[in-house]
Amino acid sequence: EGGAFSAQHRHFHLYTTRKCQCTAILTFLSLFRFTVAERILSEESKSVTSAAQVFLDQVCLLEELGWYQALLDALDAEDYKGLCEALKKWDFQILESTKIHRVLLERIEPSFTKMIKPRDLLRHLGDCLRKRECEEIQAIENQKGPIAAAERLTDCLKRSDKQNWFKLLKSALFSCELTEALQLLEPDTEMETGDEEEGATMTTISFQYTEQSDDDDGMLMSGNQLTPSETPPTSERGGGEKSRGGEKKMREYQRELAEPVFQGKNTVICAPTGCGKTVVALAICEHHLKVKGKGAKVVFMATKVDVFNQQYKLFQDHFQEKDPDIRIDGLCGNQGDQLSMKVVMENNDIIVLTPQILVNAMAGGEIPSLSCFSLLILDECHNTTGKHPYNIIMTSYLDAKLSKEQNGQHLPQIVGLTASVGIGSFKNQSEAENNICQLCASLDSRIISTIHTNTDELQSYVHTPDKEFFLVEKRHTDPFIRIIHDIMAKIEGLAKTVYNIESLSAIENRDYGSQKYEQWIVDVQKKCRVLQLKDQEEESRVCRALYNYTEHLRKYNDALIINEDARTKDALDYLSVFIQQVKNAGHDETEQRLTAYFDGQQGVLRGLSSGGQKENPKLDMLQYILEEQYRQNDETKSVLFVRTRALADALKSWIEESDSLKFLKPGVLIGRGHKSSMTLNSKKGVLDSFKSFDNQSKILIATSVADEGIDIPQCNLVLMYEYVGNVVKMVQVRGRGRAQGSKCILVSDKKDRIDKEKHNMEKEKIVEKAIRKLQDTPTEMLHKVFQRGDKVCRDMVKMVPERRLTEGSYQLLCSKCKKHSCYTDDIRVLQDSHHIVLDPTLFSRARTEPHPKPKGVFISEGLKTLVCLF
Repeated sequence: EGGAFSAQHRHFHLYTTRKCQCTAILTFLSLFRFTVAERILSEESKSVTSAAQVFLDQVCLLEELGWYQALLDALDAEDYKGLCEALKKWDFQILESTKIHRVLLERIEPSFTKMIKPRDLLRHLGDCLRKRECEEIQAIENQKGPIAAAERLTDCLKRSDKQNWFKLLKSALFSCELTEALQLLEPDTEMETGDEEEGATMTTISFQYTEQSDDDDGMLMSGNQLTPSETPPTSERGGGEKSRGGEKKMREYQRELAEPVFQGKNTVICAPTGCGKTVVALAICEHHLKVKGKGAKVVFMATKVDVFNQQYKLFQDHFQEKDPDIRIDGLCGNQGDQLSMKVVMENNDIIVLTPQILVNAMAGGEIPSLSCFSLLILDECHNTTGKHPYNIIMTSYLDAKLSKEQNGQHLPQIVGLTASVGIGSFKNQSEAENNICQLCASLDSRIISTIHTNTDELQSYVHTPDKEFFLVEKRHTDPFIRIIHDIMAKIEGLAKTVYNIESLSAIENRDYGSQKYEQWIVDVQKKCRVLQLKDQEEESRVCRALYNYTEHLRKYNDALIINEDARTKDALDYLSVFIQQVKNAGHDETEQRLTAYFDGQQGVLRGLSSGGQKENPKLDMLQYILEEQYRQNDETKSVLFVRTRALADALKSWIEESDSLKFLKPGVLIGRGHKSSMTLNSKKGVLDSFKSFDNQSKILIATSVADEGIDIPQCNLVLMYEYVGNVVKMVQVRGRGRAQGSKCILVSDKKDRIDKEKHNMEKEKIVEKAIRKLQDTPTEMLHKVFQRGDKVCRDMVKMVPERRLTEGSYQLLCSKCKKHSCYTDDIRVLQDSHHIVLDPTLFSRARTEPHPKPKGVFISEGLKTLVCLF
């Protein structure tokens, strides 16, 4: 045994010090003298790695027979399965294959540890962490806070001997919706920039779509789902008259909206938020199934998973009461990977989907064409632009319609639902008409259905809030801002001594305390992930330092934003919590220097926050508005929209600490990113408290996550606190106020922001005029040629000749280890997508493992992933 150990001493030394924690194998330590074992345990309190080094030095001196097997038994008993297996076979290739992931985690660690929630992640990491480690991490979080626990969790992951630890970590981050941390682990992933700040209140379309399976039954409660106890006595709320069970009956204005659809025409239904467009969709489905009979196959699509859950339940309840024989199923999120869309389609009459499911099914060949369906309903159809899944689906539809082979036969009827068609940028009615026509062309519709005849009935159910604006004066002087600016400038100076950070991002004019500065931080961190230097150790040192610097800069930038809209006290508390968490964690030399900047100014900052300067004028105005509103009507229900999660928390604290406002008992509704502790259950609890009639909560503070979701009949005050977007956003936010006599108030100290909202109101009128003109003169829409022009552009792109194949044979190297993989001459392409290597010796340079997400029942056993051995 001693000879075998000596021959492989280097491998044994490397992986044992890297993976093993000595206190975990106390049974083996009994082979040492008591003083030696005590020294190892003492050393481990300082450093796990140095303790392992002492341990190995002592192992080399052991002479007892069977010590090596005793070590293997101890490792196996403590769940070091990977290390034990490697030592048994003296094969360390599997452990070595995780090196690239360990190096990446080390590089991003300064930012990563400040983004994750250890307690939440532990529920998903049981297969790559030992029970002892999980208990230790939980104890550290209880005693020292989340950053210290995150550092210990990261260290445990880097020491994990489980081959799949990196995959499990990414899966855990996805399950916990820690998107920003997940993006750090995936350098090629497009990142969203910033928190829910000024830019985020705009309606944007991402080029990548992930559908998260949030099941929040009843959270997005529309008026159609109100229980009798929640229904106002004077006018029944909701988009339809409610009969027995879950069945919904139409009102006259809803029948007016649906009439063109009943006639078999492709239609865009545009009607106010809260009027019951889903009830119209139910009636359309019911009518379509009767007319088409056995040939009917209906798809209803919702862009958000939580809305999908609501609508799916609504469909089930309605048809369970109306006609239980109608078969309904739903697919969203990763269910598309687990269930066959083809099977679901063949065995159901109505399918409720998130649109990416249908895109994937068409791309994978499960759905050969849209002609398999007879009716497609697209909720929030104004999203049919760019690379949104709706537009991908409709592009396929239009290509089929305009192709000579199909000539438009057997394609499904198209119905779009939206509260506003005011998409894109436009300056006048002509440009608005073009935008609307482009949307209608994308949806293959010549009909925009709005309410003309039954407007009185509509107004008796749907109340548009009165709009008011309050322009507030700015703070004249603010020493807090000057001090924070000085600290940020010093940190930037430190970063420049490590690396030329200006070369990492092209973003200019980045003022402190702005969204653009946050975008610059994101850009610098993204470039750090792929930064390459000749000296790998220097590369790692530089990247870790830059992540540290930029993470501190991000917190100071957040604090400036909080200070602008809330109290200096709230901004200082935000910074203090972060600095204390850093101190409770590793607090290395770099972070000691960074926290010293804050400590040096903390006394002055504390003095400013405790009354050394004038309070924020915007808060004075907000307080005045709330006091007046509740003095006039103590049953008022308010929704306060803000730009960021941190600001939502700050305003909650401000209300709770205000003697005249604390009776409001504010609730907070925000997204579930790394900075949020909000879960689906807590969201539902907040909404239930706000909706209740026993005045548990009178005001809800919400970010943009709520502007399309909350539908509360009692809400009669909508406050927009520096919260402005585009026309569609304005319509959605305003629509949160549903009670009669509602108000919608914008509070801002920026005149251009108020002017923008007023401009949005004018643009809304322009959109209404544009719709009316297109309805009155339908030939105008026919004269605007979009579909064929767009098809020509798509065909031209397809006609561009592929890049000429490079002549000769080239050696291809593994992108991770730069070792030989194969030659280009050995590669063939199967079915225009699958790349096949004909050289069987490839398997001597790589290994296979089961594919993490095999597709299809018949090939799953053989589907493997090829992994480099080097």
